[in-house]
Amino acid sequence: MIEEVVEKWHAYMRGKLDGGLDVLLAEDCVFYSPIVFSPQVGKEITKMYLTAASQTLPGDKKNESSNKPDDAGKFRYVKEVMSGNTAVLEFETTVEGKYANGVDIITCNDAGQIVEFKVMFRPLQAINAVHRQMGAMLEKMKPA
Repeated sequence: MIEEVVEKWHAYMRGKLDGGLDVLLAEDCVFYSPIVFSPQVGKEITKMYLTAASQTLPGDKKNESSNKPDDAGKFRYVKEVMSGNTAVLEFETTVEGKYANGVDIITCNDAGQIVEFKVMFRPLQAINAVHRQMGAMLEKMKPA
């Protein structure tokens, strides 16, 4: 089942999952942020955090004068390990010009919905930058 969930997650990340996070997340999903101390419980708060993350972690724009490959610096998954109902997806990106990497640990239920999403991220400079950026993005997303 986790393989199907990861496939849907990748489709969501490409903007090609009909229904988006609404179909992917269980109502009682729990999100563990690398920045926020307490777990965030529920589909709506998890959606908010994942949406904010997708806005703040796309990676730095490619420098036109650079000879780096087109995907250098962009958010991308580089490794996947799946077992049972859990997947660990390692990613790389850049944050404020600095290399960063981390893992998304995704757990699903038998219905093929994500029940737990945990993010671990490094190094500290990247976490601090993401903390600032996510804070600003979450503030913008708050209902008026």
